Amino acid sequence: MHPAYSVIVFTTASGAGYGLLALLGLFAAAGALPADTGLGIVALGLALGLIAGGLLSSLGHLGRPERAWRAMSQWRSSWLAREGVLALLTFAPAGLFAIGWVFLNDTGGVFAGLGVASAVLAGITVWCTSMIYASLKPIRQWHNVFVTPAYLVLGLMTGALLLVLLSRLFGVWQPAFGWLAVASVLAGWAVKAAYWHHIDTARPRSDLGTATGLGRLGPVSLLEMPHTEENFLMKEMGYRVARTHAAKLRRIAHLALFALPLLLSLLALITPPLLSGIAALLAVASAGAGVLTERWLFFAEARHTCMLYYGRAA
Repeated sequence: MHPAYSVIVFTTASGAGYGLLALLGLFAAAGALPADTGLGIVALGLALGLIAGGLLSSLGHLGRPERAWRAMSQWRSSWLAREGVLALLTFAPAGLFAIGWVFLNDTGGVFAGLGVASAVLAGITVWCTSMIYASLKPIRQWHNVFVTPAYLVLGLMTGALLLVLLSRLFGVWQPAFGWLAVASVLAGWAVKAAYWHHIDTARPRSDLGTATGLGRLGPVSLLEMPHTEENFLMKEMGYRVARTHAAKLRRIAHLALFALPLLLSLLALITPPLLSGIAALLAVASAGAGVLTERWLFFAEARHTCMLYYGRAA
């Protein structure tokens, strides 16, 4: 599939925003974060800003962005519509939770419930985002059991790394934040490695014989191409990334998204506050570059079944 930069920015930015929002809501409700105005403005502002920026960037992939609201009416059958509805619903408890934190310096009682509700809705929204892709049976690289866990754990991981940085900047650091970042990086690494192994080793589900229904008669081959020039399907659905190029980008993702953030998160646990803050900042920067690389590969390595009619073997 042709990687759309607007969708890459959307899934990475909103994923980090939802991950951070969920952690802020849960930790504040548990009393692990103080109801400090400055911390609330920066932390919640960053989380909601990443979510809003990601949602707005996704409109760049639409031919008529002004009609995006119409897609939400199809929530009964469309994961994209469900994601849009839940994304808007999440702003309601998150906004009220922010009012309690920032203006009333209160994250207990009803505001604690709003924080938990924000976390739950954030997780469900990311789940709906993942199902937009995991529900597409014609794309083998997306229709598998690893896509949804990867979206959820990477959102949690990037949110946890941001939380560690913010906690160091505002002097509210707790070891639990650092260990959560380490655990989420390890979980994300395991899930993503399993995903890549799966798409590399799983057998193709379709070939030209099954696609045409003629496979029972013997081997099926393409007589001639349907088009003499490249069309929309060939450009969007038939995008191919060279195997050596993909392998190089995977190594970059392993290093930038997992190895370096893991090492830096461990350093943040054992070093003095200043060095710990620098390590947390570098971990966020590295993970940001790594998750953009990972998400580009997620689209570029996908193969749509319709390309069987354009000469692909399987």
